[in-house]
Amino acid sequence: MTNTETALKDAMGSIEGALGVALVDYGSGMALGTLGGSQSLDLNVAAAGNTDVVRAKLRTMEMLNIQDAIEDILITLGGQYHLIRLLTGRGGNGLFLYLVLDSRRANLAMARHQLKRIEAELEV
Repeated sequence: MTNTETALKDAMGSIEGALGVALVDYGSGMALGTLGGSQSLDLNVAAAGNTDVVRAKLRTMEMLNIQDAIEDILITLGGQYHLIRLLTGRGGNGLFLYLVLDSRRANLAMARHQLKRIEAELEV
């Protein structure tokens, strides 16, 4: 079991191309923890904005009567991947991990695999 700080450090250290990571409460839109980022990548602003993405997808699934759970949401930009992974275990309901990757350096499949591992070990 790892805490938030350890999980965020693990993500930044073990995922090639990681530019920033946050643990976000999509009920409030608040980042519970952030690591990385830059002047042009404000993880607190991104956390709030991506909360709207998660909420919209959940509403759409409800309207379509889709009885399934979101594993992750991927947003691809010209030079970045934005990966949102909803937490499912050990008190993670209502939370997601948000990871920003440099698309030139990242291996998306490996990043998803590592984020899933980090989620499994995270105790919130």
